[in-house]
Amino acid sequence: MSNGVVDVAVRPVVSKPAFGSLRWWLDHPNAVRTLSVAVFLALWEYFGLKVDPLFLAAPSKIVEAAIEVTRSGELLHAFLATFYPFAIGMAITIVGGILVGVAMAQWPLLEYILDPFINALYAIPRIALVPLIMLWAGLAVGGKVVILVSIAIFPVIINTFSGIRDVRGSMLEVGHAYGATKAQIFFKIVLPAAIPFVMTGIRLAVGMGIIGIIVGEFFTAQTGLGGMIVTYANVFATAKLFVPIIVIGVMGVVLTELVQSVERRLSRWRELERDRG
Repeated sequence: MSNGVVDVAVRPVVSKPAFGSLRWWLDHPNAVRTLSVAVFLALWEYFGLKVDPLFLAAPSKIVEAAIEVTRSGELLHAFLATFYPFAIGMAITIVGGILVGVAMAQWPLLEYILDPFINALYAIPRIALVPLIMLWAGLAVGGKVVILVSIAIFPVIINTFSGIRDVRGSMLEVGHAYGATKAQIFFKIVLPAAIPFVMTGIRLAVGMGIIGIIVGEFFTAQTGLGGMIVTYANVFATAKLFVPIIVIGVMGVVLTELVQSVERRLSRWRELERDRG
């Protein structure tokens, strides 16, 4: 109150965007995703029923095929046969890739030694190494794991190395100013700052690992989801052929979302820092 007049703070009225407007769609990304998938499936169903089923199967036919192979137990057996070597290979990829990336970033001499080999192997199409890997590691689980690791480990190594090297000097100077030891600086400053890079490498590795395991199943013992693809492709069972392909796609989406969820939890301090800024 000033001179008998009440001061009233005037707040701007924020109107909600109208339903269906561009701003509304931007504020509801899940609705956009759902609509885009629904439209895609509707178009697929429409054209799938008009095309020769030898070339394309409609989603309704794929659902029928999925129910059939699920009831017989074939799909579950194939999924487990694929996921077992995939889990082993990804564990080796993540742990080994992070350790190698950290070691290269911490010891320049090791970087100079390994850098040409990593660049060379990363540039070579791994499909060219599959015959050798089959000779060395066999056609069973070992061969699939080696193929997966040889494809998926490099993004983890490169991103981990880049993340640790990207830590700013001012952050390190603060740690030194407070008398932190080398171990404290690494675990409390360097490693947390590198987490977004590391998780990006793992995210890339998940997609490449799925490619690696399916390629391994194509060329080694034809089991798992890759074996289902080869079997149904050979007999032109198009509807059943789509079932393992879709399962692989869903598997990739779920694992990628899981990695992103872990990244958000580990990088929560960055979000808080961004909000303060």
